[in-house]
Amino acid sequence: MEFPAYLATMPMHAITEIHGEPGLLARFRLEVEAFDEPARERLTAALDLAAELHREDRRVREPYLNHLLRVAIRMMHHYQVRDVDVIVAGLLHDAVEDHPAELAGPGVPGDPTPAALAALAARFGPRVARLVGAVTNPAYDPGRDRHVQYREHVAASLDREPWARVIKVSDFTDNGVGVIHTVGPKVARSAAKYRPLVPVFRDLIARPDTPLSAPVKRHIFAQLDLAEERFSAILDQPN
Repeated sequence: MEFPAYLATMPMHAITEIHGEPGLLARFRLEVEAFDEPARERLTAALDLAAELHREDRRVREPYLNHLLRVAIRMMHHYQVRDVDVIVAGLLHDAVEDHPAELAGPGVPGDPTPAALAALAARFGPRVARLVGAVTNPAYDPGRDRHVQYREHVAASLDREPWARVIKVSDFTDNGVGVIHTVGPKVARSAAKYRPLVPVFRDLIARPDTPLSAPVKRHIFAQLDLAEERFSAILDQPN
């Protein structure tokens, strides 16, 4: 498939709408050209695993892999992340939450999450597993509001892991700023879920130990402003 020369500068949701998963894969390959060969091999292996685990998964109108690609591309292009462990963890950030049994393998009794994280550690290193663990939602208490528990988990988990903040804010940007690319009842549900997280991410990204440059932080703050505008447009309509 032929792609335009300006693919490297296209907004990711524009690539998604026009070129779909093949376009995002091509953009991912353009971004990883900046890395050395061992890094490219690790990134390709992580992408292959993500594609296999999420092969049947969908996000409303698109393959789930599109979301994972956008999260990784955003970190490389907009956040200027060159830490391979972080990008690998970005590609696999939903692997343990969504497919723990597949990662853990057969015969694991009880909760497969620890075994799934151990499998990631064996394949990509303990730091990748730790970062994925930090952005993996725990089992929720059915007696409490799920959205409240989600916000509590995000605040507590990311407080301890500065690089996990980078992964999670890219994930949040794709879900939050990208909410207008969703259709149906999920639009309002997503806006209501994510809106209270905007100030949480502002605080986390502003912290001195968040390992991003000042221009990148300003870019993220602008994206958070845009997310807030979109949430307001969805949720604050007059009766």
